[in-house]
This record gives sequence, C-alpha cells and structure tokens, in this order.
Amino acid sequence: MSQAGINIPGISFIGSGNFLLIAGPCVIESEEIVFKTAGHLKSLSEKYQIPFVFKSSYRKANRSRGDSFSGIGDIKALKILAEVRDRYSVPVITDIHNPDEAEIAAGYVDILQIPAFLCRQTDLLTAAAKTGKWVNIKKGQFLSGSSMKFAVEKVRESGNNNIMLTDRGNMFGYQDIVVDFRNIPIMKQIGVPVIMDITHSLQQPNQEQGVSGGRPEMIETLGKAAISVGADGIFIETHPDPSIAKSDGANMLRLSEMDNLLNKLIALRKTINSFNY
Repeated sequence: MSQAGINIPGISFIGSGNFLLIAGPCVIESEEIVFKTAGHLKSLSEKYQIPFVFKSSYRKANRSRGDSFSGIGDIKALKILAEVRDRYSVPVITDIHNPDEAEIAAGYVDILQIPAFLCRQTDLLTAAAKTGKWVNIKKGQFLSGSSMKFAVEKVRESGNNNIMLTDRGNMFGYQDIVVDFRNIPIMKQIGVPVIMDITHSLQQPNQEQGVSGGRPEMIETLGKAAISVGADGIFIETHPDPSIAKSDGANMLRLSEMDNLLNKLIALRKTINSFNY
C-alpha cells in the first residue's frame, strides 16, 4: 500500500514519498522526557518532510518481573500524550491491553495499538475497532505474516477499515528474535499499511535477570532492510539516554542518533522510489 493510503488525522506531508515514522520512548516516564523527545522528533519530521506519529505506552502491562516499572498512572500518562498532540500538532499512539481500556484511551490518542502478544484477542480487537480510531496491530512473535489477515478481518467486520499491521520479528529459541522480511510484502497483500518495528525486533527477551537485552547496534541494518523491501513505515523507540530508561533501554535508539539514521533511510527511500519500487 502506498504512503497515501495512511490518512491519519493530524499527519502532515502525506504524498511526500517518505515512509511513516512512529517513534518515542517505550513508556511515559515523565513530562520532561516525553516533551524533550517529542519536540526533537517533531523538528526532524519537519526537516525531512516525513509523516510522524509520537508513540509511548501509558502503561506497560507485559513485564517479566513484578517489580519492573509499569507507569506513572494511567490517566496522568494519557493526559501527557494528549498534551503532546496539542503542543506539537502530531498524532499520538499508545498500547491497550484489555477491552475496557479501548474507549478510555481513545479519548486521548489518535491510534490504538494492539500488542503482539494480544493480537489474537478478539474482544480487544473488536473494542479497539468500535472506537473508530486507527488500529495498529502488532504481529505476534509466534505468527506468520499471512495469518494476520484474521486479525485484520476482525477489525473490518467491526466496521473499521483504519488498520495498520506492524511486524516485530519472530521468536528464535528462548532468548532471541529474528526478522523474516518476507512478512512485509506478504502482509501488504492483505491491503493495509505495513510498519516495521525495528527496535523491538532487536530485543533479547527472557534473560535470566528478568530484564530483556537488545542489539541496538543493528537498528540501522534492520531499518535499511525494511525500507528496501517496501515497508510503509518504521517504528523506533528512542530515549534521550537509553541507559537510564525505565523500560526497554537495551534496544532503544539514543535520541541524538535519530537524525543520522533518518537521513540515511530517507536517502535509501528516494533511491528506491526513483526505480518506481
């Protein structure tokens, strides 16, 4: 699907030929971190004329350990997301974890995201669909790209055609994830925009200490591969200082490195577009 097919309210530069950028810190930690990150990403989106959606989870429900950071409070975090939308004039996206959260979160954000582990939960997909918001369904690490047609059908049958799919790799053994890039064109055949979640695809889950590891040095490699095979967008979690991030710091991109990465990926996208890919 072409970039023009992603018609999300609040997005500028549709038709620019660039990919969609979904980016932000893993979870809402503080206003300071959120606004610093959002402001920097907004400036880059304007610099490169790239459509941008700010991402952060208002709460992390999937944690290995019970003492892991999960959030600052649901409504407080959702209000910060709404403030990002108002202050920087960008759409915002966040995860939901059960059907009751769909309507609540929809009052603050533009896109509801279904986490990979929950992508088969019919009640959750239906509740998200009924809000009328865009729904971004992350492909489970245990599923093929072609099987995601059933998740898409559940949302469509609920009367909502505003759907994106996001690949985030597949489990490889117990403690690693690999990406089968065939899944991007396969999922595009379903007839929805397809995003590549680069940073989560570089996680090393299920570590003995109960905190996921990661391979952030491979972010550029996966980004280039995703653009090369026709991804409509990329998903990157980023933080001013990943070493002190309260969630997923091991696989996030340092915010100061985003400019260089986007410069390279946009140049690659322009080259591909010149060949009418």
